Amino acid sequence: MAVFGLSSTLAFAVQPGFASTTYPLTIENCGATVTFAKAPERAIGLGQNSAEILLLLGLEDKMVGTAFWPSKVLPQLAEANAKVKLLTVEFPTFEAILAENPDFVAAALPTLIGPSSKVAKREDFEKVGVPSYVSPSTCLSTEKVKNEYGSRDQLWNMDLLYREIDELSQIFDVADRGQALIADFKKREAALRSGVSKDGKPLSYVFWFSSQSPSADAYLGGKNSASGYIADLLGGRNAITAEAEWPTLGWESIIAANPDVIVVASLDRNRWELDKPEAKIAFLNSDPAVSQMPAVQNKAIVVMDGQAMNPTIRTVYGAEQVAGQLKALGLLK
Repeated sequence: MAVFGLSSTLAFAVQPGFASTTYPLTIENCGATVTFAKAPERAIGLGQNSAEILLLLGLEDKMVGTAFWPSKVLPQLAEANAKVKLLTVEFPTFEAILAENPDFVAAALPTLIGPSSKVAKREDFEKVGVPSYVSPSTCLSTEKVKNEYGSRDQLWNMDLLYREIDELSQIFDVADRGQALIADFKKREAALRSGVSKDGKPLSYVFWFSSQSPSADAYLGGKNSASGYIADLLGGRNAITAEAEWPTLGWESIIAANPDVIVVASLDRNRWELDKPEAKIAFLNSDPAVSQMPAVQNKAIVVMDGQAMNPTIRTVYGAEQVAGQLKALGLLK
């Protein structure tokens, strides 16, 4: 699925007045204190969001590898991304990362660097003298929900993403580029909020990421997740009220939630058949019970980039995708 809206020239726009980074730079990040003696020269983008932010900041010459890509790279970043070694589109091994002799690792998810990570714990990188950074958007408590994704008690918003862009730009001493990128996102966010009719009916949404099979529970965007933010940005609400970041629900529960709109994710990873949006839509229209949902009967099914359901640079674009399709359906003015 094509992705538009992010200028490939943004990373090089100059906004005078932003001071150069003074090293050593110390940052508080997800409960850890990280110090940088100088700007990294051999960075790893561990996870799509981290890799794409570094590429948007024009740092491909400072990158020695990327890994874990649910979707294809933004088209306007394809040329820059081609200069960087792809370790794997799935979870890399700790050894594969160290083989690139990195001096910095930026991670998008706790499953990539975290207590129950499939790759490595943060302490593992500390032991070999490699500073790490974890996306503030995904540093969640796992006390209420006993899985690696955790839960949030407040709706995610773009401020956490702006903090991530700002801090990464400081780490690499490219603050001007970071602020230009943030300014572009803020403009797009404001346009989405102003473009929704205030007197229209607030729509309720279900955001379906994927399922292992038609009979399995569905992975959904939780109440306060990036999906919930998209619903709020478009003047509606998430029909899923679980505080878990990625709750799994059976279709009986989804039917009971009775959303006005079903948003299905498009994923390029091909882990499961239902990663494909056409497979999701075929199931929605053919299952005896699910096909009777008002949203299905009304053909209020829209497709969105699956990576946009994660709290990432893709989220605003995902909201733009949903808004465009709902306007075409006459559900948003």
